[in-house]
Amino acid sequence: MSVNFSLEGKVALVTGGSRGIGEAIAKTYAEAGAKVVVSSRKAEALDTVVGGIKDSGGEAMAVACHTGKLDQIEALYEKLLDTYGRIDILVNNAATNPYFGDVLNIEESLFDKTFEVNTKGYFFVAQKAAKLMTQQGKGSIVNVASIAGISPSPMQGVYGMTKAAVICMTKAFAKELGSFGVRTNAMCPGLTETKFSKVLIETEAIYQAALQSIPMNRHAQPDEMAGIALYLASDASSFTNGAVVVVDGGSMA
Repeated sequence: MSVNFSLEGKVALVTGGSRGIGEAIAKTYAEAGAKVVVSSRKAEALDTVVGGIKDSGGEAMAVACHTGKLDQIEALYEKLLDTYGRIDILVNNAATNPYFGDVLNIEESLFDKTFEVNTKGYFFVAQKAAKLMTQQGKGSIVNVASIAGISPSPMQGVYGMTKAAVICMTKAFAKELGSFGVRTNAMCPGLTETKFSKVLIETEAIYQAALQSIPMNRHAQPDEMAGIALYLASDASSFTNGAVVVVDGGSMA
């Protein structure tokens, strides 16, 4: 039997898909044959991504959604189901990191915002997908966590806490949903060139310290995260469930 990385005929939802890792995953899924619903808070940025996918011969739809708001999650799935009638793949990628600083000084509003999007949002977006997937008897949920959820980075303690919760959430879903044919896995990117990491990469002292922990001696580009996301979404990973896959150039080795 050949290994099947094709997503032909499948419907995929990618949150946080307007840029960075989410955009790279959305484009890769479309190239693999999926119908891709791309979501983020800002519709204008989504239109650019969807336009690029369509120009390349793929099929995609943009739906603006703040994943920390349950009513917007419901509206997102309503539009998805009205258009495609099913969901086969979810990539939970919409995240925020509004605070760069020590744990002693974070304000409650920033703490709440980080957990609202990165943990509450992930959970309820995944819960809705899981309810639909269990009825279908098959599906794949891919949670984009972070190596910060395994070993918190300096000045990013609260962000790391939310990503640790995502890793635990992944394992809980995997154990509870596996018997329904629904697989749940997490990927943990290392330092990747995105809007979130801009301050780290552009601050020379922090960046050089980070490079010392990466055997490959460089940071990643967003498209370097798309390959593992394709594997976890496709039938090539049909017996992969509850995995936490680190993609970090070796820094956690």
